[in-house]
Amino acid sequence: MRKPQWLDKKVNLAQCRGIKQLLRGGGLLTVCEEALCPNISQCFTSGVATFMILGDICTRQCSFCAVSRGRPRPVDNCEPLRLQEAVRRLGLKYVVITSPTRDDLVDGGAGAFYAVVQALKSIAPLPKVEILIPDFCADSKALEKTANSGAFVVAHNLETVPSLYIKVRKGADYSRSLRVLETIKKINPRIFTKSGLMLGLGETRDEVLEVLRDLRRVGCDFLTLGQYLPPSLNHYPVQEYMGLDTFDFFAGAAKKLDFKGVKSSPYTRSSYLAHSFFD
Repeated sequence: MRKPQWLDKKVNLAQCRGIKQLLRGGGLLTVCEEALCPNISQCFTSGVATFMILGDICTRQCSFCAVSRGRPRPVDNCEPLRLQEAVRRLGLKYVVITSPTRDDLVDGGAGAFYAVVQALKSIAPLPKVEILIPDFCADSKALEKTANSGAFVVAHNLETVPSLYIKVRKGADYSRSLRVLETIKKINPRIFTKSGLMLGLGETRDEVLEVLRDLRRVGCDFLTLGQYLPPSLNHYPVQEYMGLDTFDFFAGAAKKLDFKGVKSSPYTRSSYLAHSFFD
């Protein structure tokens, strides 16, 4: 498959040394590293990172993701305080927190997200906190805790269209993920919700448009659309490199549906420049 001209972003890990040392010193993980994000150099050199709590091992089998799979380690109850210190030292005004899926935990990890948000609320000046959550199996108590955590934005990515879930998101369920976003909004109408899709997995244009309509139907406020780039040859293969005109088309369609904010480009990722929705 011929690669497009835009596929030229370089990763320079030497430029990331400073923030990596701070993270390792605090025993902290980032999804930037664990998911092999192509934007890591730009973010790390700017002193920005998307923190990943609850370890680096996922209990699901998504074929697109570089995060390790297996049996996770026990929850580290000191992690919120270490993350609080890192955010303070970096001087972050907008913080994004995510985690692997933890189906081994009774609450799916909702309590850990709540603890982290509460820890960050003691920082002055108070940073805005966005949490990018797994589906928590749509457990009502877990979602209630999440919605009332004090987070500014709760994000949950649909990732792809329903017809590809069995190939790309094993263990996930499209309707359940929509229900997560809808429930969060119903519990706390003041909170912003956000979701994202990868393009180039084999979806059709009509399928993507239907997903956008579904997201607006459940009150989703913000949308990100980016090109799927497989982390390795062992992951789900890319089916198509989308043209820039395609990203522009979907951005226009999303704006007509009255999303509060849309980012649509090859290197867009859910947490990449997340603060810029509110600048």
